[in-house]
Amino acid sequence: MAEVVKERVQSIAHSINAEMKDTIPDEFIMPVEDQPILTTFKGPIPEIPTVDLSEPDQEKRVGSIVQAAKEWGFFQVVNHKIPVELIRKLKNVGEEFFELPQEEKEVYARPLGATSIEGYGSKISKGAKSWVDHLFHRIWPPSTINYQFWPKNPPSYREVNEEYGKYVKEVGDEILKSLSLGLELEESRMKEAVGGEEIEYMMKINYYPPCPRPDLALGVQPHTDLSSLTILVPNDVPGLQVFHHNHWIDVQYIPNALVIHIGDQAQIASNGLYKSVLHRTTVNKSKVRMSWPVFLEPPAEFVVGPIPELLTQDNPPKFKTKLFKDYAYCKLNKIPQ
Repeated sequence: MAEVVKERVQSIAHSINAEMKDTIPDEFIMPVEDQPILTTFKGPIPEIPTVDLSEPDQEKRVGSIVQAAKEWGFFQVVNHKIPVELIRKLKNVGEEFFELPQEEKEVYARPLGATSIEGYGSKISKGAKSWVDHLFHRIWPPSTINYQFWPKNPPSYREVNEEYGKYVKEVGDEILKSLSLGLELEESRMKEAVGGEEIEYMMKINYYPPCPRPDLALGVQPHTDLSSLTILVPNDVPGLQVFHHNHWIDVQYIPNALVIHIGDQAQIASNGLYKSVLHRTTVNKSKVRMSWPVFLEPPAEFVVGPIPELLTQDNPPKFKTKLFKDYAYCKLNKIPQ
């Protein structure tokens, strides 16, 4: 039995726009302290780090990633070796899925009562609702993939996502290696600390329909990611914002760049040296915004905690060691860790 929803955000937006209304349902209006019109930084935007993964000087390349992970918890990467044509195909098949008739998308809906987040759905949150629909499914390792949630239409969806999974894994390995070297550890240590070869790569497609009142709504509310890393492809409609020095900063779109979020597990493993970035998403009045984040998560039964080699009398553990599934449960249910 599929997840029961009153109405998808895409359908709500379509009906509002068809009637030429300039309003949104009350449940999507954010509290004043979160409304983007009032909280987006209006001053000169500081330069958000961009890292060239083709930089031949490893020390320089690693240094750029480590500095960004410490100061921002966030950066963009260029020259990452994922073919431009593959990124274009990834976007195309995702766009085509969300253009399908509603009943066809509902075939992939998250089952009612499922413990996994996989499937098509809408963000269900306490308080104000987010202006977004989404599709979740794992793309790596092959043993974790459930093709039940992979659209059969468009026909090339599976081929494109399987190919993308192989490339994005290489990018993830490269960044985790740099984060490890930045801790003065063996290059494989960070990866081992967040799941090793069992790291699960969870694809999410976010679909943010045009919103008549982008000043009052958010596509995704402020949060940090559960993952160790998030590797994201955006479309060309701006909307991602990161919280830096007490300001919400707009992230500039760089064609074909990947957006990297340091997530909770990298912060925990590094015992707080790396920063899990607080971020949110705004929406657009006339254009569809979409994004394709891939979350690098430990398996449910994997034990997460600070890397023991980093701990000393002067650097005691700042985080508890626990099963990832227990960490996730506490985070999703807003229970103190």
